[in-house]
Amino acid sequence: MKELLEIIAKALVDQPDAVSVSEKEGEQSVTLELRVADSDMGKVIGKQGRIAKSIRTVVKAAANRENKKVVVEIVQ
Repeated sequence: MKELLEIIAKALVDQPDAVSVSEKEGEQSVTLELRVADSDMGKVIGKQGRIAKSIRTVVKAAANRENKKVVVEIVQ
């Protein structure tokens, strides 16, 4: 899941070198934290959060195939 999120984010931003994804294991789920450059934050979130919602949907669908629960957080 981490690699999938990283590939999607790098395709969206102007500074792909600034993209980083950290993974935190919880008891029942995995939390992926996506960090991008401040100037690229709007490109990852999108108008009214549509792109962020789409990213979360794709990652959750991939996680469901592996019977995992994944939460995607976009942090600064």
